[in-house]
Amino acid sequence: MSSSASIQNRPTTEPFEYQSVEVLKGVGPAVAAKLEKLDIYRIQDVLFHLPLRYEDRTRVVSIGSLRHGQHAVIEGVIDHAEVSFGGRRRRSLLVHVSDGTGAIILRFFYFNKSQQANLSKGVRVRCYGEARFNNRRLEMVHPEYRRIFDAGSVTVEDTLTPVYPKTEGVHQAMLRNLVDQVLQRIDGEKLDEYLPQDILHDHSFMELSQAIKILHHPAPDALPLLEQCKHPAQQRMIFEELLAHQLSLLSVRQRIKKEQAQALSLPQEQSNAFRQQLGFELTAAQQRVIGEILYDMSQLSAMMRLLQGDVGSGKTVVAAFAALAAIVNQQQVAIMAPTEILAEQLYNNFSNWFSADACVLLTGKDKGKARKAKLKSIADAETLVVIGTHALFQADVVFKQLVLVVVDEQHRFGVHQRLALKQKGSFNGVTPHQLIMTATPIPRSLAMTAYADLDYSVIDALPQGRKPVATVVVSEARRQEVLDRVANACASGEQAYWVCTLVEESELLQCQAAEETASALQQALPDLRIGLVHGRMSQQQKNTAVEHFKQGDIDLLVATTVIEVGVDVPNASLMVIENAERLGLAQLHQLRGRVGRGNKQSNCVL
Repeated sequence: MSSSASIQNRPTTEPFEYQSVEVLKGVGPAVAAKLEKLDIYRIQDVLFHLPLRYEDRTRVVSIGSLRHGQHAVIEGVIDHAEVSFGGRRRRSLLVHVSDGTGAIILRFFYFNKSQQANLSKGVRVRCYGEARFNNRRLEMVHPEYRRIFDAGSVTVEDTLTPVYPKTEGVHQAMLRNLVDQVLQRIDGEKLDEYLPQDILHDHSFMELSQAIKILHHPAPDALPLLEQCKHPAQQRMIFEELLAHQLSLLSVRQRIKKEQAQALSLPQEQSNAFRQQLGFELTAAQQRVIGEILYDMSQLSAMMRLLQGDVGSGKTVVAAFAALAAIVNQQQVAIMAPTEILAEQLYNNFSNWFSADACVLLTGKDKGKARKAKLKSIADAETLVVIGTHALFQADVVFKQLVLVVVDEQHRFGVHQRLALKQKGSFNGVTPHQLIMTATPIPRSLAMTAYADLDYSVIDALPQGRKPVATVVVSEARRQEVLDRVANACASGEQAYWVCTLVEESELLQCQAAEETASALQQALPDLRIGLVHGRMSQQQKNTAVEHFKQGDIDLLVATTVIEVGVDVPNASLMVIENAERLGLAQLHQLRGRVGRGNKQSNCVL
């Protein structure tokens, strides 16, 4: 639904849960517009805007029992208040409170004269906030507070206090008020159930209305289960959300299966001839996956297949068999890679397998006449295998008969980017087959959930002779040992990578700069030939450095994560990754895959 106004145009006889939020007290057009940023348009959206976490305000905690980092309600008497000036003349109001068991300071950086007057000596206050030790003194910074004039008149909350996702102009008090209004209106009513009764019964799920009410106002003793997402109310909502997600993906899958594609068959004689020219044997896993892909491409419905295989497992040659099925039928293939280094490596591989005349490389650096010539060869289908980077889905790239799209390292592209390339081959009601490849490990259960709109193939074996990369974590204190290990490896004729996470020094991130590291390593290892590659170098400089490394003219290549994909040097058997904790699992996995590409035992040092 695009706006709250469109919802208000519905007949007023519809159930309360489907009415606009503007029927609630305090919600006019301006507030409704702010709520839209939270995807809240209808009453039902308010109910399903569930808390991120909970605060326990159901009991008053003695100040003397507070622990560092504890969120709690405290009550005490103000002993005195003062204005303190810190650095850059920043003022803060310090309110000293005690309750007989201990003392605490309430610190306010933003305050006015009226607030200062209210927080004076002798006033009893009740506060909620996070207790923290600062210079051995207990503090609460900007706690919520109220003055208490009659100690027996102020009661504590009887349920946990919800904390909701919010946006600018929509604060917690407003969201709690809206939720309470809705819960009062639906008290005793049942919300529409979408889960079948037999599922509710088989899993002993509570009704939706009950689950919603509990999650907005849970009992205090429910907090441990809620924090672990194991409360029955949460489990019921989680099940429904995952089911809805799965059904929506299956709906997409059904729609995709209805898309027509050109059936492409690969004759056995061409397949056998291609295998013989490879110069190596395919693994059983590769042969199985090739069979799955070629079967898909022989159908009139469009293939949508995710191919997952560890780095070095041979995904590229599998993609080559898919491309061959298009080539023998005189149709075009588009292969998209996230970096120019990887695109050039793919171009070299496919040129060797299919001849340079059949392939073209298109990247962002192609300009002027050279680019126009490439675009013409693609538009006229003079070139059947088109390999490139993001440049492939630019508006001026036109294919004549694109029947297969291959996306390498799919996690580096967005859905809309892949869709833009797919649409290059969609015409006359026919859409291209798609092969999406990734080296990032995807457990099958997660793949079936997250990629339910894709068929799934996995290359679960490495080529013969490949050994798993041994990975170890060492501290900075053992740096000299690592340097000695690099020196010994290179002295024995092997090559190594040294990976840094930033190009230049940054005080904020405190990571070693690649340029400074290369200089320091050259001093520490004067006998080694050390090269450097990082993202701020020109593409030509990067290509030259990588090429020298491939040819063995460089012993140790210092690099940033630009070498994450596309660098294939079988003689490189050692990788050192500095500040490895700053990288994600996918990046570490990809980087580690730059070694272990030969038959030597390879190692990765984090």
